Amino acid sequence: MPGILHFIQHEWARFELERSQWEVDRAEFQARIAFLQGERKGQEKLKNDLVRRIKMLEYALKQERARYHKLKYGTDLVIQGDMKPPVYEEGSSTCANSEVGGDGDGEAPFTSVSNISWRQGRQILRQYLQEIGYTDTIIDVRSNRVRSLLGLNNNTDSEDMNTPALNGNEPSNKQATENNSRRLSGKRVRNPSSITESMILDTEAAVMANFEFLAHTGMDMEEEEGDVEDDTFDTNIEPKPNKVMNICPNKEGDSNLELGELELLCVNNEAETSYDMVTTTKETFRKTWNAKYTLRSHFDAVRALVFHPTEAVLITASDDHTLKLWNLHKTLPAKKSASLDVEPLYTFRSHTGPVLCLAMCSTGNQCFSGGLDGMIHCWTLPSANIDPYDSYEPSVLTQTLKGHTNSVWGLSMYQPRSQLLSISSDGTVKLWSPNSNSPLLHTYVSEQDGIPTSVDFIRDESHKLVVAYEGACVVFDTETGESVARLEANETKGVNRVVAHPTLPLVVAAHEDRHIRFYDHRSATLAHAMVAHLDAVTSLAVDPHGLYLLSGSHDCSIRLWNMDNKTCVQEITAHRKKFDESILDVAFHPSRPFIASAGADALAKVYV
Repeated sequence: MPGILHFIQHEWARFELERSQWEVDRAEFQARIAFLQGERKGQEKLKNDLVRRIKMLEYALKQERARYHKLKYGTDLVIQGDMKPPVYEEGSSTCANSEVGGDGDGEAPFTSVSNISWRQGRQILRQYLQEIGYTDTIIDVRSNRVRSLLGLNNNTDSEDMNTPALNGNEPSNKQATENNSRRLSGKRVRNPSSITESMILDTEAAVMANFEFLAHTGMDMEEEEGDVEDDTFDTNIEPKPNKVMNICPNKEGDSNLELGELELLCVNNEAETSYDMVTTTKETFRKTWNAKYTLRSHFDAVRALVFHPTEAVLITASDDHTLKLWNLHKTLPAKKSASLDVEPLYTFRSHTGPVLCLAMCSTGNQCFSGGLDGMIHCWTLPSANIDPYDSYEPSVLTQTLKGHTNSVWGLSMYQPRSQLLSISSDGTVKLWSPNSNSPLLHTYVSEQDGIPTSVDFIRDESHKLVVAYEGACVVFDTETGESVARLEANETKGVNRVVAHPTLPLVVAAHEDRHIRFYDHRSATLAHAMVAHLDAVTSLAVDPHGLYLLSGSHDCSIRLWNMDNKTCVQEITAHRKKFDESILDVAFHPSRPFIASAGADALAKVYV
């Protein structure tokens, strides 16, 4: 028996909870119905007022045409129909629609109710609104919003109406409504049965106040008659469906009321800002790269740069024979600029000529540099927290790879096997294992192509590499040393840089003729070609995920490309020209949101 009683009590409590929830939902829906009915009624009144305005304008235009015709020709103008002033019957919305030519949208007129029943229902709805947390303020805010969209709002009204009232402030709302209706009582006297009708009267009287210019018009219509044609006006007004605003007194900014074509009637066209907000696309929220760090310590053109795999550390190589290590977290404020200046932590000195290329190992402990002197130096990187004013330590140079007889133009590191590729002006491509006793593993030569300009490992096939020459890109097998594919097009000319996609069988080449070309190295076919810059494309970099391509050019700009659809996402004007050169290298950080560019103006810039 106790279990049965407990079950009955539990079910009764659940039933009461569901019933109270149902009553709350019912009250909310009834409040919304009443609100929408009042809104519809107000819109109907406003539409009728606009119809009256159109008819008055038509009548005034007919009178002016008749007067002008009589003054010009001396005879009365024969007008089809009569010249009687338009007759407007108050409260007959369907009649007004039929006179103007509209069909009333097929809606039935409002059912008439007595004042007593309306007030009783109004009181019940007010109680429901107070229970669920809303008051008559929503009606006041709605009416005020209509006024502001029509350009009829004044300062005093906005101060009274824009302040959302809390629950229980009903007398203050009534007082504001009575003040508004009393202010306009001289133009039209009427006994409103509710606050909604009072607001409708305010709006109607304010709209009718615009018609007073017809009585004071002194404009000479003869000057403008030539611009007025005899076409009949289209008076079929078909307002667009209004959007229901969110009923929330604390968020008036979110309740964006749209009146469709009526929105264009205001003097200060507020529709422009709303349309701008509507047309906002997801492109607005795309990340935009901006220059944040400027590296200024080099004395000549910065030829190459490379990021540390994990830290906010950058290494640059320059024509001033040095490499410099930069910690992006140790910055100095720049003068009159939003960017930050960074002082170099360490300067590597061993090359006897300009340093042309860089590569970094996967652990970030070693860095490799190649220069005009034909040497490849292996450097041990000092700590990122080193004192920049410590004495120079020669032991940072661990070894030198000798084998090229001319300047080393490019380096590429294959991280899984710790192998290094180098190209030289002596026409050779060499594969190195820097940590072994015999570092030189293989030498590749293409007799018909001449001097290589760029090199990279093919990431999706570890036993292949791609080398850029003047007229084509050649794919070699690292084990046999044989050429397995040639990537070229009919108009291929002057390949400056070549990079391989990290996951796809795709090779990207930058050309002297301003083009970037995409090749499928497996089928040796041209996948896509595009004009990418206004001058020669000098440098390329693919982000670690393979989604974006970064390109630099002598036109002083770097561009970010979407690898999926080959479209330019962002263009940044980065460096100045020097001796007809501008941007010499670009790079992505492997694990942090940094990109960098090196320029002939002796600057390196980092973007975030």
